[in-house]
Amino acid sequence: MEVNHNSPDTPSDLSTVIGQGLAGKVAQSGEVIMVRDYRDWDGALVALDGILLRRTLGVPLKVQQKVIGVITMVDRSKEGSFTNEEIRLVNLFADQAAIAIENATLYRGLQSSNIELATAYDATIEGWSKALDLRDKETEGHTLRVTELTMKMVRLMNVDEDDLVHIRRGGLLHDIGKMGVPDRILFKPDSLSEDECEIMLQHPVFAHAMLSPIEFLRPALDIPYCHHEKWDGSGYPRKLKGEEIPLAARIFAVADVSDALTSDRPYRPAWTENQALDYIRRQSGKQFDPQVVELFLQMMAEKNKPSH
Repeated sequence: MEVNHNSPDTPSDLSTVIGQGLAGKVAQSGEVIMVRDYRDWDGALVALDGILLRRTLGVPLKVQQKVIGVITMVDRSKEGSFTNEEIRLVNLFADQAAIAIENATLYRGLQSSNIELATAYDATIEGWSKALDLRDKETEGHTLRVTELTMKMVRLMNVDEDDLVHIRRGGLLHDIGKMGVPDRILFKPDSLSEDECEIMLQHPVFAHAMLSPIEFLRPALDIPYCHHEKWDGSGYPRKLKGEEIPLAARIFAVADVSDALTSDRPYRPAWTENQALDYIRRQSGKQFDPQVVELFLQMMAEKNKPSH
């Protein structure tokens, strides 16, 4: 005797046709069907490959009264009825199999939905970051450049893979708080007044207020909220010091300043790469985490090695 999830009437690589053969009729009716001798059964299909099927049993796999499959049990040695115990065991197996199949299907569907949702989230975030760059023509392209540079550094520092997506989102949204700064301050060509400086220095706080209500963005807050903190505690908005500053923000700070220094601004021309590297080297232990600076300098030296 053997149990098979395929119909005894069809090859294993073909789908059951509803209403045809034992499995098809079980699927159609949703009821258990027992055949004493398949050779004499009116609903039999042609036996395949010389296989002789005698007593057979078809049991539906059901989830909430919906048939999602069929289990067949066949005996090639004799005809007759299956015992109540045999039928009970097959029904029990069918119930468990149906639950397992349904759970697997739901899990695959949930995974697919999560992937689609994450893709939509990231597309939205990238749209926000582009809008920020377009708002300030002087920094156009800065966000994507500095985010990609940050991602190269975090991978070299063996940051947990699960954190990478949050770091990238945080990089793309690092200046989202500037949406709360009035244009008259953000784009003022002259020096800011004391009151205006105070408002400008609040943009990480604005970022926290904007992003923290969004649950999936909370793990990405480290960079928007903390990338202006300094290793020696002289940064803002919370005067964090040393390793009190989240690692992602410490890494991003170096990448951010490097890109800013080597880009043209209304108030100064772009620095050369060597000038920017020298500044970052001198700020090790002051503005920047020394370990991050060392990694950054090594990475830049490797990038600038002449190819052979």
